[in-house]
Amino acid sequence: MQSFQAVPAAPHATGRIRTALKCAVDEVCGTLARLIAYIGTLALFFILGVYLWDQLPQMHVETSARPDWTLANRSTPAFAIIGSDLSYKSKSYRIFRHPEGGRKDVLRWDGDGQAVAELEIYRPGGEFEQPAVARGLGVIDSKFGPVTLLRMNDSACLGFLKAIDQPGLRISGYVCQGETAAARGAAIACMLNRLSLIAAGNDARLAELFARADLKRADCRIDWVSGSDKPGLRGAM
Repeated sequence: MQSFQAVPAAPHATGRIRTALKCAVDEVCGTLARLIAYIGTLALFFILGVYLWDQLPQMHVETSARPDWTLANRSTPAFAIIGSDLSYKSKSYRIFRHPEGGRKDVLRWDGDGQAVAELEIYRPGGEFEQPAVARGLGVIDSKFGPVTLLRMNDSACLGFLKAIDQPGLRISGYVCQGETAAARGAAIACMLNRLSLIAAGNDARLAELFARADLKRADCRIDWVSGSDKPGLRGAM
C-alpha cells in the first residue's frame, strides 16, 4: 500500500500566517490597552468628582466665613451729638471694623420700644461699599453742605445720605419722628449740625473737615428728635 507524506507548507505561506497572527495579537493588545486607559480615565474622573462633592460643604463654609464687619467693643467713640437733651431717649453707640480698614460708627436712639433715629458715619477702607440706590426726595442744607433725603420702605421714616470725597466719608441714617416729611427733614438737618468730632485719632483730614464744617454750623434751637421746624429744602418732597 502506498503511503502518503505531508507536504510541508511553503515558507512564504508560513510567514504570512505568522505575520497575520502577530498583527491580530497586536491589535487585541492595543485594544485592551486603550480600553484599560479609558476605564482608568473614567475612574480618575469619578474619584475627582467624589472629592469635589465632599469639599462642597467646606467650600461653602469658607465662603460664608470670609472676613466681614465685626463689633469693636474696645474702640473709642469718635463722634457725638452736642447740645441736645436726649435723656428721655435710650442711645446706643456701636463701632464696627472691617479687616480691610473700614470703620462704621453707628449711633441709634430708641423711644417707647421703637426706633427714633439712626446715624452712621462710615470711613471706608479697601472694602468700600457702594450705598444702596434709593429715590431722592429732596435736598437740605447742613454744615457739611447739601444732604440728599431718601425715601424709605417705612413711610414714617425719612432717610438721608451725604458722601464726602476728601477725606473719604459717608454720613447716612434716618429719622422716624415728626408728623410730616418737612418735620423729619428739619430733624435731620439739626442732627447733622450738632454732629461733632470728639476723637480724630491720627486723621488730620477728618479733623480739618469738622473744623471747617463747624464754621458753617447753623443755630438749631429745636429738639432734633421731635422738632417740627421746616428745613431749608432745595427739592420736592
